[in-house]
Amino acid sequence: MALAWARAGKVLDERKGRPMTMPYADEDAPLIPMPELKLPALRQAVATVAPSRLPEFFEDLQKAFVRAGDEDSVVPIRMFYRQWGVVVEIERHPGTARRLHAAEQAVNSPDPAVREQAIRAAGEIVRAAHRKVAGGG
Repeated sequence: MALAWARAGKVLDERKGRPMTMPYADEDAPLIPMPELKLPALRQAVATVAPSRLPEFFEDLQKAFVRAGDEDSVVPIRMFYRQWGVVVEIERHPGTARRLHAAEQAVNSPDPAVREQAIRAAGEIVRAAHRKVAGGG
């Protein structure tokens, strides 16, 4: 248990047995290894790095399977794996996730220059994650 918490950037308070947050030496070091683009591994990764998004994950999964049945194609399922692989790739790097979320918030700025920079920053982060998931580093 202590090892799992340490990998997630937390340690157990030895006196109380409760997790304590520790600062990261490298804020963009991955919290977890990149999982295989398969359902059990992605589900576990999302539960680890973005647990609040699990309902969205399961909703998208359901939609992908329905669409795959309607279209008689596995493409929607492959697209689901790729989409959530990108989410995990971003969220497993705390600094990258923080920059993306800040950019997402800045898109609502009344200043057009701030919005433009936020869109550019978010796009760069998402494109880099897509390249990584696709194997293009």
